[in-house]
Amino acid sequence: MNVDQILSLKGRNVVSMEAGRSLADAARLLSERRIGAVVVVDGRQPVAGILSERDIVKAVATHGPQALDEPVSRFMTGQVVTCTGRSSINDLMELMTQQKFRHVPVVEGGQLIGIISIGDVVKQRVEEIEAESQAIKEYIATA
Repeated sequence: MNVDQILSLKGRNVVSMEAGRSLADAARLLSERRIGAVVVVDGRQPVAGILSERDIVKAVATHGPQALDEPVSRFMTGQVVTCTGRSSINDLMELMTQQKFRHVPVVEGGQLIGIISIGDVVKQRVEEIEAESQAIKEYIATA
């Protein structure tokens, strides 16, 4: 299974926002969309950064509520690990676990085409394991 297959199931919609928007705008967007991260764009590259719920909590805890008036570019992760549609789910799960991040933007041909969360990856792996288990049970029942 690869990233393209997951995107074909979940959709390729990516929520993004411009780097100059406020942290408060980002918090509202995450809350309204019920998502854990937003891709930050700046017009020069497909992914300028990523801002997660954790980044917002850390900013407010460190800098106080006035951080909410600052631009997301101040608190986003700027060097974002991305993947392609051909990336394997197993490799992606290992990378996300080792690096301790929960969202990976998907970039193809210089274009942002999707985002994969750790929840997407785990859900797919569980479905694969359940299918394998069922196949083994059926094999044993007919042996």
